[in-house]
Parts: sequence; C-alpha cells; structure tokens
Amino acid sequence: MTGSGKSEFKRWLTAPPRPHGAVIKDRTVSNLELFYDLVYVAVITGASNRLTSDISIRGFAEFAVVFAMIWIAWINGSLYVELHGREDGRTRLLVFTQMGFLALLAVFTQEAAGTEGAAFALVYAAFLALMTWQWNIVRNQDRVDNPDFLPVTKFYVGGLVVSTALIAASAFLPLEPRLVLWAVFAASWFIGIQLAASRPRVGMSEGVVATQSLVERFGAFTIIVLGEVILGVVEGLSAGQRDLITIGTGSLALIVGFGYWWIYFDLIGRRMPRDDRGVLSIWMLSHVPITLSITATGAAIVTLVEHAHDPTTPAATAWLLAGAVAIGLLAMILTARALTDAIRLEMVYRPLTWLLAVGAVAALVLGWLDPAPWLLALGLVAILSAVWFFAVAWLIRAGEWGRSPA
Repeated sequence: MTGSGKSEFKRWLTAPPRPHGAVIKDRTVSNLELFYDLVYVAVITGASNRLTSDISIRGFAEFAVVFAMIWIAWINGSLYVELHGREDGRTRLLVFTQMGFLALLAVFTQEAAGTEGAAFALVYAAFLALMTWQWNIVRNQDRVDNPDFLPVTKFYVGGLVVSTALIAASAFLPLEPRLVLWAVFAASWFIGIQLAASRPRVGMSEGVVATQSLVERFGAFTIIVLGEVILGVVEGLSAGQRDLITIGTGSLALIVGFGYWWIYFDLIGRRMPRDDRGVLSIWMLSHVPITLSITATGAAIVTLVEHAHDPTTPAATAWLLAGAVAIGLLAMILTARALTDAIRLEMVYRPLTWLLAVGAVAALVLGWLDPAPWLLALGLVAILSAVWFFAVAWLIRAGEWGRSPA
C-alpha cells in the first residue's frame, strides 16, 4: 500500500463525525443502519415474550418500561448515525460495537423485570456509556465547528452521564425500586426530548430536522415490531391444535397486523413531519406508543390463538389485544397531526383524527364484550379496515390517492 493509500485508509478509519448542522437532507438509509435495526428484533422479542407469559396490569406496566428503555437505546443509536455518521470505517466500528452490546442485552431482556434485572441494567449502562462517549466527541467538535449548539449538547450529554450512573446503580437495587427507577428514567427522557426540542433559542429542533432518511428509519422500526405480530401468530399456531378454527383465528389475527401496516404506511409512514419547533419531537415520541402497541398486539395474539376453541377470549388477553389496538390508533392521531400533510390536506387529516378516536373506542368496547377469540380478531379487523377505507376515500376525494407522499 502506497503512502497516499495508507493516508486514505487512515482517514476512512478515523475521520471525525459530522458536526451539528451538517445535515444531509437527500441521504438514504444505509445497509449499515438496516443491519443495526435488525439486532432490535432479538431485544424486542424478549420483551414481547415476557408480556405473553404474564398478561396482567403489572405485566403490561413492566413491559412498557422495558420497551421504553429499548426505544431510548434505538433513538440514540439511530440519531447519531442520522446526524453525525459517515460512510466510513469509524462509523461502522461504532455501530457494530453498539450491536454487540445490544445482542448481549437481548439475552437478559425477557427476564429484565425479574431475575435478570441486574444483568440487564449493567449491559444497558455499558451501552449508555458508549453513547455518552460518542455524543461527547460531537460536543467537543462543536466547540470549534459550531459553538451555538453547545447549550443543547451540554444538556444532552449531561443527561446521558446521569442516565448511565442511575441505570448502573439500579443493578444493585431490589426489584421494585429498580423498576421504579427505570420508569423515572424513561419518563425523564421523553420529557427531556420535548424540552430540548422546544428551547426558545438553539434547541434540538435546530440540529434534528425532518429528512427522508429519518422518516425511513422510523418506518423501518415500525416494520420490525410488526414482525412481532407474525411471530405471535406462528407461536400460537405452533402451540395450538392447528385445526380449522385455530388456523382461522390465527389468520384473522395476522390480518390485524396487516391493518396496522395499511393504516400506518398509507396515512403516516413515508410522509414528512413538520420542522416546526417542538412538532418534530412530538412526531418522534408518538411512535413510542404506536410501536409499543403493535408489539403488545403480537404478545396477546399468542394466547388468543392458543385459546381459539374457548367460547370467550380470556379476559386479560381480550383487554390487552383490544387495548393495544386502541393505544395504537390514539397515538396515530398525534403522529398524523404532526405531518406536513395535516396542513396541506386538512380535509383528510382533520376528520381522520375523529375516525381514529372512534376506532379506538370501538376496540375498547369490543374488548369489554369479550367475544370468542375468532370473533374478537374479526371485530378488530373490521375496525382497522373501516378506518383505512374511510381515510382512503377522503384521499381519493382530495385527488391524493396513488401519489407518492411528499
């Protein structure tokens, strides 16, 4: 290798991250980012399996806390590459190192709210320590390239430092206090993201802007959790009798997953959020309950299919499945209102708000009625189908159906 070749390779391997403000608006999601997202399949499946084994109010609360922690890990890793990554060896090594921690985290996720909580906390803290180091390098670079961002990066890196210490300390706490601390950690992050995005001067909204690649990443994560619905159907069928009733119930449950996909990707996904101060962060944060609800749906479907021959769905399963659909539809109201199309196509998205709300109420009523498993699945399919058909009818009337989202 020649001297110039060595210098080129060294630069490829050690180039600094992109500074704040150096956003590549026409960037497409790389294969590295898609590979990174795949490791979350294993982590999320562990959380989903835990909920399947304990469908109760407490079980759902524990699942929600662990899922929120998983999402916080994902958004940190994803935004780093979106804002500061390059097509170079340094970015690859950092992403692969994150994936190593996440693969180990997946080992302890299923029992994170139980016997493996301490191990989960220590691995998660190690992941946060890595992210703290990465983001601090960007902050040091901002001192030279763009000091205007120092206040918000100080807020962000400081939050990571405190988070790393708290999660590491939680490993040495009893189970109950540990879970409470994790819940406080997750809530603080969600509040902190919104506060950072709403700063009157230079806030997160000045560094994180709406790009096609950002929309693609959120869509990719939604597809990952939709895989939990498929896994739920397969697991339920594998444990059941596999006769006509069981397979029929599983097929209807699978269509519930299809309904999520049609509504999200026809009405929300691939559509650009607004860059207004605080609005982009609402768009981002509203994906937490959307993806959580889809994952919970997959967890509930396992038990639904296993009890396909029962005259009524187990009450806990009925409430989890119907409640998950309701949460997902309500969260989509926030996501939809944060889109640029919510203003451009007000004649579509204003009534869509009420339609999603009515669909959520209908899902809860169906869960309260507690019909047979196949009938519950069929009813949810009907609700999701009605939401989609009415919304598409409005898009057709507005002359927007069939066009690529802006």
